Amino acid sequence: MNSWTKTQLRDELLAVLAAQLAVADRAHQASLEGATHEEAKPENNKDTRALEQSYLARGQAQRLMELKEAMAAIQLIPTGDQNQGSPCALGSIVQVEDEGQTQSYWIASTGGGTRLAQGSIQVVTPKSPLGRALVGCSLDDDCEVQIAGSTRTLSIVAIS
Repeated sequence: MNSWTKTQLRDELLAVLAAQLAVADRAHQASLEGATHEEAKPENNKDTRALEQSYLARGQAQRLMELKEAMAAIQLIPTGDQNQGSPCALGSIVQVEDEGQTQSYWIASTGGGTRLAQGSIQVVTPKSPLGRALVGCSLDDDCEVQIAGSTRTLSIVAIS
């Protein structure tokens, strides 16, 4: 398997989410300023600039909440060693063989698609087709997954 620990993966994903949170916070602040700026005041009854800015600010606030919730959920992912013979579950690092190539995935509650560990491990969530296919499978199992309109068979070669 690889040399990356679950704690390192968690910390790296938290850093990615923290960077996204900082960007979202700046965007939220800018949209709030735009909604309350002097130039956003309506000039007539058809002028909706301030209303549109307030909708944008509300959407940005929702994104901030989602990112904070995602960071809290990542903190709860198990980072300890997995029992030998245990099936894939939240927190598992799973190595699969797919058409002769080995790929590594970390099953996390959020952050699907993010590449960690210098790009060697991809985050998958249990809600994604790949994550659903992996959860519950054990070492040496084959699982089928529908990806991009085709069925692929993945062989699980390691779980940690």
